[in-house]
Amino acid sequence: MNLIRRPRRSRQSAAIRDMVQETRLSVHDFILPLFVMEGHNIRSEVKSMPGIHRFSTDLLLEEVGECVDLGVMTFALFPNLPEAKKDKYATESHNPDGLYLQTVRAIKDRFPDVVVMTDIAMDPYSSDGHDGIVENGKILNDPTLEVLGKMAVAQAQAGADIVGPSDMMDGRIGHIRQMLDESNFHDVAIMAYTAKYASAFYGPFRDALDSAPKFGDKKTYQMNPANSREALIEAQLDFAEGADFLMVKPALPYLDIVKLLHDTYNLPIAAYNVSGEYAMIKAAGQLGWLDGERAMMESLMAIKRAGASVILTYFAKEAASLL
Repeated sequence: MNLIRRPRRSRQSAAIRDMVQETRLSVHDFILPLFVMEGHNIRSEVKSMPGIHRFSTDLLLEEVGECVDLGVMTFALFPNLPEAKKDKYATESHNPDGLYLQTVRAIKDRFPDVVVMTDIAMDPYSSDGHDGIVENGKILNDPTLEVLGKMAVAQAQAGADIVGPSDMMDGRIGHIRQMLDESNFHDVAIMAYTAKYASAFYGPFRDALDSAPKFGDKKTYQMNPANSREALIEAQLDFAEGADFLMVKPALPYLDIVKLLHDTYNLPIAAYNVSGEYAMIKAAGQLGWLDGERAMMESLMAIKRAGASVILTYFAKEAASLL
């Protein structure tokens, strides 16, 4: 046949395929979420996340060291706390002697060159399990901002490089930026959970932290999965209030939102490859229903191809070893 264009010419060998590859993954793209818990010499696997563990601080430092050896240099830290340390106002969240802030200090002391991203939300510390203060079954927005601001300053004092407001309260980026700047933490960046959807894919994460809501759901503050234009409203607010990164969470079911924000804003776009996405691939791989490694790398590539320059993923360590 007289075909002028034959796209298969650029696929005929591995060398040519590598030469024309449009999207490339790097270990520098990854942020590895880590779970810290109280105790010493404790490594507790999250049953719904095969291969992922909660660590006491001493073993978490060993885990960070192994990841650094693989080239992973950025970590997002989340606390697993006993119910006795949770209350209505999440006061443990800004306790300088508490587990979370002490662990941030320990990581930065041992590994001063790594980037520590902290989580700003009340739910891991709240007796209600919600991201905001609860009154009469309602999540209060503006009073919650005061708690979030205290958390941000305390985390910056502990050594956080990036704070990650994951709460989805209105106005929190501007309030946190103001609180950080007034405390002379001008260099601490904010990675806004800009388009965080009320998703079914968060279940294993809540298992890891024992942080599920004690009543109701989070649909009054997390976004409706049916909406895309609403993400532009959230993004414009976060951009105007001083966010340094815009994040989409979850990643794979919302690649259109990743692309939308990438095409609209000249800020780094992050995507959170969440616990449920991880668990599906791991479970299917263990059952032999698909090639787990190939599915992992293909999924991460898809997130990068959609426009994410930063990927929070529980696959970070495993993917780094392959890369």
